Parts: sequence; C-alpha cells; structure tokens
Amino acid sequence: MMFTCNWIALLCALLSILSVCEADIPQTNYDVIIIGGGPSGLSAASALSRVLRKSVLFDSGEYRNNPTRHMHDVIGNDHVVPAEFRKTAREQISFYNMTTFIDQKVTKLEKTGDNAFQATVGDQQYTARKVILGSGVKDDLPDVPGLQEGFGKGIFWCPWCDGFEHRNQSMGVLGDISEAYGAVRELHPTLNKDIRIYANGTNTTEQIAILDKNHPNWRKVFQAYNVTVNNKPILNITRIQDGGVVNDPATRREFDKFQIYFADNSSEVRGAFMTNYGTSQRSDLPAQLGVEMLGSKINTLRKGLRTSVPGVWGVGDANSDNSTNVPHGMSSGKSAAVYCHVELAQEGLDRDAGLEKRESEFDVDSFHETTEKQMGSEIQDLYKRLSRR
Repeated sequence: MMFTCNWIALLCALLSILSVCEADIPQTNYDVIIIGGGPSGLSAASALSRVLRKSVLFDSGEYRNNPTRHMHDVIGNDHVVPAEFRKTAREQISFYNMTTFIDQKVTKLEKTGDNAFQATVGDQQYTARKVILGSGVKDDLPDVPGLQEGFGKGIFWCPWCDGFEHRNQSMGVLGDISEAYGAVRELHPTLNKDIRIYANGTNTTEQIAILDKNHPNWRKVFQAYNVTVNNKPILNITRIQDGGVVNDPATRREFDKFQIYFADNSSEVRGAFMTNYGTSQRSDLPAQLGVEMLGSKINTLRKGLRTSVPGVWGVGDANSDNSTNVPHGMSSGKSAAVYCHVELAQEGLDRDAGLEKRESEFDVDSFHETTEKQMGSEIQDLYKRLSRR
C-alpha cells in the first residue's frame, strides 16, 4: 500500500513539474509569426525553414517596390520583376513544407502570455512563440497630381535601384531643399550631370539654415556642378513618354519623360526625378504590440534586431537599420531568423536542463543577456566559416 502511495506521489510530482514546463513553453500553432511577404519576411521564412521551424507568413500584398519595373543591385536577381522574385522565393521556401503562406492582412496582433503571440485574420486566430515584423514602410508622397502615378517608373527615391536606367539624362530632384544635397552627391557626376532642384516653395530661410548647418559648402558644390534651383510651387507632373515602352534593352536605358507644371503656368521637361520624401510604417501592427519606435522606424538597436518587446524582431525597411533596399531586407530577415531559432532552442534547453530553476519567476532581462552571448558567438563562428568559402 505504501509502495503504491509513493508511486502516486511521484507521479503527481512529475505532473506538477511538467505543468510548470508547459507554462514556460506554451503550446502554439507555430514557432514564429512572420508579418510581411516582401524580401525580409521571405528571407526569414527561408532561414527558419532550413532549421525546421514552423512559421506562418502573412502577406497583405502591399510592397514598397511593387510599382517599379525591375529590381536591381540584388545579386543573382538583377533586373528581375519584383513579383517574379517573390513567386520564385515562395516556390523555393515551399519545398521545405515548414511555412504556411496566408495572403491576407492581419487585423490584430497581440501578446497572449509571457511567451506567446496571437494574430487574428477575420475570425481565425494563429498563435506562435515569436514574431518577426517585416511589415514595411510607405513613401509619404505629397498630393501632387501625377507623382504617385509615375512613382517607380521614372520617378524614384533610390539611385541604386533605378538610376542606371536613367543615366546621362536630365534629372530633377523633388523634396525639401534641405535634403537636396544628398541627392546631388549620389547622382553627380557618375549618373547625371544635368541636375535641377524642384524645391516646391521650400527655399526658405529655415530650410537654408538647415542646409548650411549640415553642408556648409553646398553653394560651392551646386555652382561647381551647375546644379540649379526652381522654387516655384508645383501644380502637377505629367508623363509625356513611357520608359517602359521607349527603351533600349541592350543597354538597359529607359527613356521616360515628364512635364512638370508650376503655379505661374510655366513648365519644364525632365527625363526622370529622384525624390526626397519621408516614410511611415505601412502597418499598425508594431504599434499594437507596443514596440518602441526610433523616429518613424521600429527601434532594433538591440543585438539581433530585437525590438523592445521580448520575442519580437523588426526587419527590412520597417526597422531602424537606416538602410532600405532589397539586399538589406534579405540580410536582416536572415539575421533575425537565426537569432529567433537559437532563442527558441535555448528555451527548450532551459526547460530540459533547468526544471527546478524554471519554477521560480522568469527573469526576462537575464535570459536575454545570456542568450545574446551564446548567439553572438555562434553567429560570429557561422559567418567566419561562410566567409572562407
């Protein structure tokens, strides 16, 4: 009788310990929720699939580079249509059968416990232990007729993305005059020498003071490069030639042409425009989770691109890396996925090797500090090995 009681007591103790473990690592549908089906989200899904982590990727179908004709400066995918890039990436990721793709917009994203998150689409909920936010940004274009329609096709913000196709053409720079110097520096003299600033009424004392402070020699540079400034208010920008039709495939030159009209009824013609406008978060999901922001970007200054919310990473254009392009998106998605996988693995190790310790209150800061050291060392070794290949 006593023998039976001892076994019952032991069984109860084991069940008690297991219940503690289950509380530490919740039962979820997936390991990771990925928000965003652009380069950063796809890269994260690929990396997680390679180590057999189950993820669900939500794609709202909104992409910053969707308007552009082709992607550029993406090794192995130069001059590829963005939609084709995403299609191929999905096909390759699907081979591993570890990622579920859901082409819908998440309406609600919340933390449901110490180590769990829930995404809601319609009346359906999806749970995971971690979240990777690759939700992207949108360009805050002013309400100038024709600007949105031409954006990505002769009107662009990144010379690495579209400058080569419009080299040696007449170039206009749109945006506040205080931001114009950077555009001139990136374009002249290799891509464009005929550059005109369209300040749209921003050539003011305040704006010039900013320009003087940031670039004291800007006047000399503009004079030396023959860069001129038109401060007239812009009424509209009208396309008069489509570079998608008029082009030279052999040299990859696209001959767009625009007529820009001003409030005084005058107009000028330019071959292309580079823009200097701000961006904002495309999604409100980071705000729903309460992640800390750095300006308009998700603060990911913590190691491994972590946000201020434990278990949540920020990648791609949405994060505060201050780099917004496809290669950066892919790199950040990969990096976050590596850290995410190792953190998930570490939680499992802690559960299996430290049951008694896990019965006490979980110290999030201490956990992250320990995991940082372990992951930092592993990733350094990984990249050292890769660099030798």
